[in-house]
Amino acid sequence: MQRSHLTPILKNSCEFGYVGIDAILEQMRRKAMKQGFELNIMVVGQSGLGKSTLMNTLFKSKVSRKSAQPNPEERIPKTIEIKSISHDIEEKGVRMKLTVIDTPGFGDHINNENCWQPIMKFINDQYEAYLQEEININRKKRIPDSRVHCCIYFIPPTGHCLRPLDVEFMRRLSKVVNIVPVIAKADTLTLEERDFFKQKIREELRANEIDVYPQKEFDEDAEDRMINDKIREMIPFAVVGSDQEYQVNGKRILGRKTKWDWSSLELEPVCICRTHMQNIKDITSSIHFETYRVRRLNESNGLPHHHLAPQTNGAAAQHEALSHEM
Repeated sequence: MQRSHLTPILKNSCEFGYVGIDAILEQMRRKAMKQGFELNIMVVGQSGLGKSTLMNTLFKSKVSRKSAQPNPEERIPKTIEIKSISHDIEEKGVRMKLTVIDTPGFGDHINNENCWQPIMKFINDQYEAYLQEEININRKKRIPDSRVHCCIYFIPPTGHCLRPLDVEFMRRLSKVVNIVPVIAKADTLTLEERDFFKQKIREELRANEIDVYPQKEFDEDAEDRMINDKIREMIPFAVVGSDQEYQVNGKRILGRKTKWDWSSLELEPVCICRTHMQNIKDITSSIHFETYRVRRLNESNGLPHHHLAPQTNGAAAQHEALSHEM
């Protein structure tokens, strides 16, 4: 009797053969919506290249304080200062805690030797803080993530070639963080000058074995490779940031107006923000942080620095070697 009563109920309550695997995506989405997201972006470049304006434009909010026009009594910091400012941003019901990390003083001195060291130390300090929380016996249910997920490096629009400082910074830091190089204030160059400058920079990146984001070795499949190849063709990104809107052909468009003309906003990195935000975080966690974690745990166990766990790949081994060049 019990069997005959249960059978119709089971048939009515769920479709025969339906497991419900597709419902996992909705469950994950709801959980992620409740938790929200964290994104930590570092901006590096000398004063006056529009770092704050770009960040404010990218996220359509005052997420970064302008520091390009200091008061006359203010002096350039004697050493690089690391300043962070966090904002809670919400878009279509999705919440994100965005932290912008600025580096005032970088590249502003006559002698910029080893000016990348404070930045390297800051990045590694965030890895260390996360590692200590991770190995804590009574660790938090959700570890606060202060790791730097992406470093936007601003290249002055000289139109000629990379400076030794640019090459050295990206060569060292690309192994410990996702580097996204951008040509600042690209509207100061003609289209021909911009194309030449981009090509020259790509050649110098290859010649110096600088692997910027998105890295080819981390393409997961053919589809990833196709999408990332299109992005790699645009590297370095050309950017024109602006806080001002103008009425053009009945539409309000962000842009920069001059006496003779106006230039529309060019934000090639916006495609990275829209399509690769999670991938940037994944590479930070599974590659950059994992390499740091393996090295630190090996040190704790008395193993030599060059000893890496089997799952660590060649790129991670280079990462570790360069992180010790400080």
